[in-house]
Amino acid sequence: MPADDRALQQVAMSREEYRRLVEMLDREPTEVELGMTGALWSEHCGYKHSRPLFHYFPTTGPFVLTKVGEENAGAIDLGDGWVCVFKMESHNHPSALEPYEGAATGVGGILRDIFAMGMRPVALLDSLRFGPLSDRNNRRLFRGVVAGIGGYGNCVGVPTVGGEVQMDASYSGNPLVNAMAVGIGRREHLLSAAARGVGNPLVLVGADTGRDGIHGATFASVELSEGSDEHRPAVQVGNPFMEKLLMEACCELAEQHGDWIEGLQDLGAAGLTSSAVEAANRASTGIEIDISLVPRRAQGMNAYEVMLSESQERMLVIPKVEHLDDVLGHFRHWELHADVVGHVTDDRMATIRDGDTVVARMPVGIFGDPPQYPPAGQRPASLDRLQAIDPGAQPDVADPSSTLLRLLGSENIASRRWIYRQYDHMVQNNTIVRPGGDAAVIRVRGTSKGVAVATDCNGRFLALDPRTGAAMAVAEAARNVVATGATPAALTDCLNFGNPEKPDVAYQLEEAIVGLSEAARVLNTPVISGNASLYNETPGGAIMPTPGIGMVGVMDDVARCLTVAPQEGDLLLLLGGPLAQPASTLAGSEYQHVIHETLGGRPSIDLDLEGRVQRLVLDGHARGLLTAAHDLADGGLAVAVAEMCIAAGHGIAAAGIDIGERRDAALFGEAPSRFLVAVRDAAAAASLVELATIADVPVVDLGQIGGETIALGPVTVALDAARGEWETGLERALAER
Repeated sequence: MPADDRALQQVAMSREEYRRLVEMLDREPTEVELGMTGALWSEHCGYKHSRPLFHYFPTTGPFVLTKVGEENAGAIDLGDGWVCVFKMESHNHPSALEPYEGAATGVGGILRDIFAMGMRPVALLDSLRFGPLSDRNNRRLFRGVVAGIGGYGNCVGVPTVGGEVQMDASYSGNPLVNAMAVGIGRREHLLSAAARGVGNPLVLVGADTGRDGIHGATFASVELSEGSDEHRPAVQVGNPFMEKLLMEACCELAEQHGDWIEGLQDLGAAGLTSSAVEAANRASTGIEIDISLVPRRAQGMNAYEVMLSESQERMLVIPKVEHLDDVLGHFRHWELHADVVGHVTDDRMATIRDGDTVVARMPVGIFGDPPQYPPAGQRPASLDRLQAIDPGAQPDVADPSSTLLRLLGSENIASRRWIYRQYDHMVQNNTIVRPGGDAAVIRVRGTSKGVAVATDCNGRFLALDPRTGAAMAVAEAARNVVATGATPAALTDCLNFGNPEKPDVAYQLEEAIVGLSEAARVLNTPVISGNASLYNETPGGAIMPTPGIGMVGVMDDVARCLTVAPQEGDLLLLLGGPLAQPASTLAGSEYQHVIHETLGGRPSIDLDLEGRVQRLVLDGHARGLLTAAHDLADGGLAVAVAEMCIAAGHGIAAAGIDIGERRDAALFGEAPSRFLVAVRDAAAAASLVELATIADVPVVDLGQIGGETIALGPVTVALDAARGEWETGLERALAER
């Protein structure tokens, strides 16, 4: 009989989409078929509003090994047979309801995407957004999410080495919890997530199946509302110790017995449904599953619940039939349940049985063909009003010294030490550059090679201009990697937006993807994996558009990587722009947010200049001229100088520099494409200036590192005072009131 409105609402399927399904089947779907289709056609799994825009992305490059969407994560070539795989995903809605478990299971899920490819996870990063910490509930969410990330990552033994967090009122009640994982391994151990080989068994490995997480994929594809608490059962519960066993078992299988299996797939959103169907789709095969063979930890579970459960710490393995006993023995050696639940077929059908009863039988292709909705965007009138605001109409800064201290202690700039001291960032003993700088650096064990990793995005820039703001996010993530001396190689993204069915959000989404793609193309950092998280709205409105960027760079010798800490006596140079800046560079800045409590103006970026500046830094480093580097971002020049001085333990004498007419713009404007670099002496500075002249990049000599005072034009603050504000700002914001 036809599904009623309640059944469709439960699977986040519209009546029109239901009619489309009926036409494709030429009959009414069974309850299990409806649930499976709803999950795989959801935005979270099917990307029905974002996929029509993916054609904008550049996806190939000199380092890229995989095609986007064909595997669980993207892979790049590190040379000499080494491979790096990485991906970023969201766990926003679950974290809004259960911050600890939501964040913890987000970490578990992204790790499984990595070792499903046979690569050993070596690093975790996060990209987090919360409402202002002056609000008690936002503080609760913040603490819970950080605890969940640390609790899971620390227990599973993968270092959390970097990330970023920003607070803004638009995220109140709808935090963003994006997790990124990085894995490294040998190219010959790279596995596919395809169900190949007709007759090969389907083996479910890991935790027993329970009722947790049912409808998790569809829950992530609707707006949060006052009644969202009823979705708490859709929030999964993680077991990092089980994940550790799974990770070691899967990595060992890939490294020592890869010839035993045809495919390996994790069970994430939509559970057994997505893992089995997607694996069959990749191989152009079919699957048959008997849910009566699935081990369960809850009594009375039916086929619908078993197929849609999102219980954590589970993997689907497709062994070659002649090695079935070997594979079962391998996992049992690791004290993991491993059970045959089905087999690969040649009929391109997904057949689900409960013993002798067929509860679902559909063409696999239907699941992989969700409806697509090209965006019907409309530029919102509010954008014109925001861009019409002139930051230059605000009075210039009256007391730049006290303003610098205030910014250093603000919740968006202050040290993140309170966060990363809860993370084990040294486990595995491969972390070369630790959290707290521009990017982390992880060595490839047994070699001199390394990868630099960073996440970044400033939603305020996108709120003012989605296209430019997204390009700036890519550029800043690349600058973070360049600041360590690594060459940006590729990126992963997590597209966090509001309801795409609304014209203003559809406009933001398309413009942001265009801007992201333009920057990725110019900077030669193709998009090789990612995730879309839409419907990030509460009754109070949508979040700021926030396409989180995860950037990975490569380096040949980790012994030569740069940090943000110069040495006493070094000379500090500004690359990429003059000291004097127009007031327009205050648009979307932390200065505008904290001091004037407003948002307005129009940010801009010259991508050609961005590329030249990044190449200049890498060229200068390759020639041995640089001793430290730091990109300019939140808080502008004054904050970046202060951060380098705090890291160095020394001040700077740059009181005599001419910063132009607008002191606020010169000191706190956030013009992109700029670096602070330190060099040893005047000879090195002269060589760098010569390279900059050839590259057509502006250079300014700021002065010498040393002393106990940060003197920068009209700014004079004691180094101890700056350090005190910066180191305690986040703790003060989190203190109970």
